[in-house]
This record gives sequence, C-alpha cells and structure tokens, in this order.
Amino acid sequence: MFNLHGLYILFAREVWRFLKVSIQTLLTPVITVLLYLLVFSSVIGDGRQMLPGIDYLTFLVPGLMVMAMLQNAFANSSSSLFQSRLNGNVIFVLLAPFSNFELYLAFVGASVVRGVLVGFGVWLTALNFVSLTLHHPLLALLLAFFCSGALGALGLVAAIMADKWDHIAAFQNFVIVPFSFLSGVFFALADLPPFWRQVSYLNPFFYLVDGFRRACLGVSEVGFGPSLLVALGFFLLSSTWALWLLHKGCNLRG
Repeated sequence: MFNLHGLYILFAREVWRFLKVSIQTLLTPVITVLLYLLVFSSVIGDGRQMLPGIDYLTFLVPGLMVMAMLQNAFANSSSSLFQSRLNGNVIFVLLAPFSNFELYLAFVGASVVRGVLVGFGVWLTALNFVSLTLHHPLLALLLAFFCSGALGALGLVAAIMADKWDHIAAFQNFVIVPFSFLSGVFFALADLPPFWRQVSYLNPFFYLVDGFRRACLGVSEVGFGPSLLVALGFFLLSSTWALWLLHKGCNLRG
C-alpha cells in the first residue's frame, strides 16, 4: 500500500530542511547569478547577437537559470542523504514503512522544489537586466522539472556511493560543473570548432539548456522535440540508477 501520509511527512521534512537555511540554499545561488550578469553586462553588453533577434544577455539568462537549477537540485539530495548517513540517523528513515520508490519521491521531490525556486529567483533577478517574457511557460516548467528531477536523482546516487564528503565534492566539481559550463550556457554551439561542437551534442546538459532557452525565448539551436526527448531520457536514466541503488541497499543497509 502506498504510504501517502508518510511520504508527505518525509517530503515536508526535506523541504523544511533547506528552507530553514534559505540564505545559503536559495539566496546565495541567486546572488551568484547576479554577479555573472553584472560582469557579462559590463564586459560584453547587449550589442552581440547570439541567435536571430536575441542579444547576448537575453541569450545568457535561460542558461544561467538551468545551471542554477541543476547544481542546487544535486546539492539538495546529495547533502541531505549523505549527512544522514554520516550521522547514522538514516536508519530511522530506513526502518520506517517507506518503499524505495517513496524514499526516492521524497528526496527528489524536495530537490525539484529547491531547483524551481532557485530558477524562479534567477528569473526575477534577471528582469532587472533584460526584458524576458516566457514564450512557453508550461514547457519551461516541464523542463525545469526534468532538470531538477534528473539532478536530484543523481544527487541520491552520489550520496549512496560516496564514502566521504570529498567524493560528493568530486562528483560536483568534476561532473556537474564541467558538463554545465560546456552545455552552451555562455556560448552558441555554432561558435565552436566542429570537433567540440560534435562533442557538445553528446552532452545531455546541452539539450536541457537549449530546450529551456526555446521555451523562454522561442528560439534555440536544435528543435524542441530532440531537447524534450533527451531531457526525458536523462531523467528516466538517472531515476532508474537511483532506484536500483536504493533497491540494492548499497552503503545503506548492512
């Protein structure tokens, strides 16, 4: 039987956990993006056209929103579960009548909430710099869900596999950050040399950024269909990996 009440309690606990430190979990990433916008608006300005009719700062904002959502969704689930493992109190969650799928829903659901809140904060901040009207708000929300959900699931994977905080940091610094910076957040793939352009097409983060840019601005480098398919596939793949590790009980049970 689906433990709906227990799922709600665990989900609310995870959401309340990051809301209690909202200066660190919500305000800090928004300020970081604000610094990006201040620097790029000063150095590059809005004279350069990145896509037809789209200046550089307008081009930049959707990518920064996705990058902030990805990094914060990953940080939320990975830090929460790994801290519970270190403190030893994860046993109380494992002994409670939750299925693996309910555990997954609670942790990843909280990551999605944090990711979407951070993305919304970045969007509000960006309105001080550019005029940004969402062309397809429902599609933008759907892609925000896939972005945050996929990285929330990868955060669970990292928290289960890691033995110390260094491993969590390595996953973030050597996987999440490089893939984010090479996803076309700061540049159009058409500006890259042919080799690196082909490499970038293999990066799933590129399709998340490009699809979200299409939903926000109405233009992108690839069609919306491929972006949505890759985003869905990436979300399902990372979720399956997290659920498999929860089922095996690696580093959690025994």
